[in-house]
Amino acid sequence: MLINKEIEKAINDQINAELYSAYLYLSMAAYFESENLKGFANWMQVQAKEEVEHAMKFYSYLNERGGRVFLSEIKKPETEWDSPLAVFEHVYEHEKGVTERIYKLVDLATSKNDHTTKSLLNWFVDEQVEEEASANEILEMLKRVKDSPNALFMLDSRLGGRK
Repeated sequence: MLINKEIEKAINDQINAELYSAYLYLSMAAYFESENLKGFANWMQVQAKEEVEHAMKFYSYLNERGGRVFLSEIKKPETEWDSPLAVFEHVYEHEKGVTERIYKLVDLATSKNDHTTKSLLNWFVDEQVEEEASANEILEMLKRVKDSPNALFMLDSRLGGRK
């Protein structure tokens, strides 16, 4: 059965949103590189790769369902932040926004009685729990670190281990 055109459009929009997320996290990685925080930069690079994987999951799904992928322009991400804390405040808010987008897709799939799309989206619902928790964990650590360079460098070292 071919995918509903409204769902096809919404998934194309989500592909763009996932690619924007990758762009945003690469921009954050570049910011951290410029601040000589290589561990934070590594964390963001890994996050960017995950976002591309999410986009490709939607891309493949549309093709499998007989839909058509239409790529559109990706918005330019921000490039400057005041601090690592400001970056992770941005990350956490961004991930909450992604969660809302996924919920709206679930609502649309439900309204169209599209069980296959709902099944795919359940994976993303679960993934967003992890995404928000991970961002919030680092955000809370940065709040505790405050202005301690030693604690910041310890956290940087920890984030450098993400694969």
